[in-house]
Amino acid sequence: MDASAIGILIVAAIIIIILAILFTFVPVTLWISALSSGVRIGIFTLIGMRLRRVVPRRVINPLIKAVKAGLNLNTNQLESHYLAGGNVDRVVNALIAAHRANIELTFERAAAIDLAGRDVLEAVQMSVNPKVIESPYIAGVAMNGIEVKAKARITVRANIDRLVGGAGENTIVARVGEGIVSTIGSSEDHKVVLENPELISQTVLKKGLDAGTAFEILSIDIADVDIGDNIGANLQTEQAEADKNIAQAKAEERRAMAVAREQEMRAKVEEMRAKVVESEAEVPIAMAQALREGKMGVLDYMNYNNIKADTDMRNSVGKANLESSDEKNE
Repeated sequence: MDASAIGILIVAAIIIIILAILFTFVPVTLWISALSSGVRIGIFTLIGMRLRRVVPRRVINPLIKAVKAGLNLNTNQLESHYLAGGNVDRVVNALIAAHRANIELTFERAAAIDLAGRDVLEAVQMSVNPKVIESPYIAGVAMNGIEVKAKARITVRANIDRLVGGAGENTIVARVGEGIVSTIGSSEDHKVVLENPELISQTVLKKGLDAGTAFEILSIDIADVDIGDNIGANLQTEQAEADKNIAQAKAEERRAMAVAREQEMRAKVEEMRAKVVESEAEVPIAMAQALREGKMGVLDYMNYNNIKADTDMRNSVGKANLESSDEKNE
């Protein structure tokens, strides 16, 4: 092989490498698809996207869909939304759905909703096809003390103008629950609620519960109404039990005080008895001293013993009569 043939092969290899690099860096096939779809975009615009670290197909494919759907969008809008961290494909799909349903939605509004973290496509779909939110059982107590449990189905439609900054589904459910509780609580009898459950939905709808939310409430339907506990009777029972416990505590306090007074009196009696015994122990000593000193004669001592014996006899008879009387009373 001569030198000219080797040079031709080297040049051909270099050309192939350059073309491979070019087709890898420059999305030629995407450019051709865009041109064939009626999207006028320059090859250098695609190269600029590569340099700005934008994936061209993430912008060009949604742009092709938008042009085919009759929307007037450009690459700068889609590319800026992509660089801001938005979902370009979802925004374009939402714009197409809104255009088909004759819903006024600009690209700026859709991009803001998407960047706010809400699903703009789902919002458009909810504007066309309202969503039903089912609440859990919400309990309220009527004036007669009977608990009533109600479950509501809330039909809402997305309000695109209030999607950014508007409250979500949880707020709707909480407000409806508050309205159900207040409606049941204002009823004099639970039977009124059971007989006319539509009163709940009518009262709740008049409150304008969708103010400041991302939805518009279309209807509130009471799906089920059940009777719960007799709260009034339970409260009265608990109050009676509390009063009984208080009375028992006061009675126990009085009994403890009576026991304490009784023990105190017994202690005083024992103290007095001890003093009497002490005094009685001093009597023989005093009498012996009186006999030795001649202040008391033998006859006086005999009379003292007779009086003491008579007193003991009387005490014994009185004690016996008292015991027999107690036995008869028992």
